[in-house]
Amino acid sequence: MASKGLYLAVITMLFLSTAGAALENEYKITYTIDVKDDGTAVWNVEYRTALVSDQDFSSFDNYTKQLQSVYLNDFTGLMQNSVSEASVATLRGMAAKDFSGTAIMQSTPTGKYGVVHYSFTWTNFAKADSSNLNIGDVFVGGLYLSRDNTLIIKYPEDYTVEAATPAPDHVRDGMIWYGLRSFGAGEPRIVLLKTQFPWIPLVIVIFIIGAGAFIYIRWIRKVNSNEAVPDITETEMMNLEDRIVKLLKEKGGSVYQSEIGKILGLPKSTVSTALNELYNKNIIQKIKKGRENLIRLVSEQIKDGL
Repeated sequence: MASKGLYLAVITMLFLSTAGAALENEYKITYTIDVKDDGTAVWNVEYRTALVSDQDFSSFDNYTKQLQSVYLNDFTGLMQNSVSEASVATLRGMAAKDFSGTAIMQSTPTGKYGVVHYSFTWTNFAKADSSNLNIGDVFVGGLYLSRDNTLIIKYPEDYTVEAATPAPDHVRDGMIWYGLRSFGAGEPRIVLLKTQFPWIPLVIVIFIIGAGAFIYIRWIRKVNSNEAVPDITETEMMNLEDRIVKLLKEKGGSVYQSEIGKILGLPKSTVSTALNELYNKNIIQKIKKGRENLIRLVSEQIKDGL
């Protein structure tokens, strides 16, 4: 009956130690079990009770003063014993470590509350393998939640719930069960499956991107090929050079390269080839203006034209 022993040990220790406040006032205990992907679980146990009378405040103050020296040690021993019993029952090596405890007083619009918080780490709490997590076999004798108590079991984001027995009362950042409730042996039982990486959708996306890139490259090559320098004779090239020189003279000696193609109705590549010939003959100058080339006749050519 390891699991019921675990629960009763916690509730007895917390309840009796603050009996002055708890016997008359309502109290709530929340158990939060945060399961990691290696099967380790971080337990957080929070006890909250209303502080109304002077006796309530006095009892809680005494509890707070003895928390580290007395009650945390008691909690540690009780939990270590429960973990050892679960390890024997499941034939799985386990350990309880990293114990801590705090007690604070909280003021809210509805009154003052004493809040006691204990936490520890339970290794191999869940049975873990490469593809799933199985939670629940440590609750050999079942589990019991008294009225107004809550059990929350959290799990890694990359897991999905395959099965949960009994079904949780609520799901919000984990699975939640509320008391009054008695769980059967091995319950709550939860099977978590690790979410597989979506290889098929990824392959489809890669294929679409690859196909798009291929089509784009083919299109660019086609555009470039359409702008390729046409086969023109030497005589035609000389005539083209004369036309460009004439245009430059008409425009006062300088024109942007892009304008030459537009005015003469010629492809960019044809204009570029003719300009290179004129440049090599020292008839024109190429002056960089931002992203464009300003084509200018050398001074002698302008004078000859004038």
